[in-house]
Amino acid sequence: MKFEAILFDCDGVLVDSEPITHGVLRDLLAESGWNMPIDECMRHFIGRTVRSQAALIEAHTGQPLTNEWMTTFYARRDAQLHARLQPIEGALAAVRAAHALTGGRIACASGADRGKLLLQLGKTGLAEWFGAHVFSGHDLPRTKPFPDVYLAAARSVSVPPTRCLVIEDTPTGIQAGVAAGATVWAYCPPGADGEPLRQAGAVRLFARMADLPDLWSTPQAG
Repeated sequence: MKFEAILFDCDGVLVDSEPITHGVLRDLLAESGWNMPIDECMRHFIGRTVRSQAALIEAHTGQPLTNEWMTTFYARRDAQLHARLQPIEGALAAVRAAHALTGGRIACASGADRGKLLLQLGKTGLAEWFGAHVFSGHDLPRTKPFPDVYLAAARSVSVPPTRCLVIEDTPTGIQAGVAAGATVWAYCPPGADGEPLRQAGAVRLFARMADLPDLWSTPQAG
C-alpha cells in the first residue's frame, strides 16, 4: 500500500518532551501531597491529559484539581520546555522525507493543548513543515483515544483516513489512529515495551525515527 498522507503524533514521536513535562507534573503533584517517582508518574499520565485524570489526582492529593492549579502546571511546563526541549533524534529528517514523499500531505495530530503543541514545533524547527496542518485534541469534541484529531488531520490534507499512515508511540494514540481507520506504526525506542503497542493495533514497530524513510519503501513488511 502506498500511503497518500502521513500523520504524526508530537510528544515522544517528534519531540523528547515526556521526561520534561512529567518531571514538572511529578514535582507539582508532590507539592500537592502526592509524591511518586518519575517513572510512576509517566505510567499514570503518558498519553493522557492531566484533566482526564482529575479523579485520580484528587483521590491522592485530597484537593480539587482547579483551574489555578492547571495554570501553574502549564506555566512551569512551558518554561521548562522552552529551556530544555530537543527533537527526537532523526525526527526532523523523517518529517522532511514525509513531506517530500507525500507532496506536502503531512499533519501533526496531538492530544496536547495547542499552546504546548505550537511551542514545541516552533522550538524544534518542525513548524514550517506542517504549516496550518496542526491539530490538538483539546480543540475537538473528544481527544485520544477517540479518532477525532486524526479525522480532522486527514480532512485537512484531503486524504481518506484509510490512505493515511499514523506514527504514534502510546497505546492511547494508536487506538485513536486505528479508530480513525488509518494504518498505525509505532515508534518504540530500544528498551521500551512494544507489546502494549501491538495490542493497541500498531501493525509495525520501529526503533529509530531515522529509519522511517527506508521503511516507507516497504510498507507491507512486518
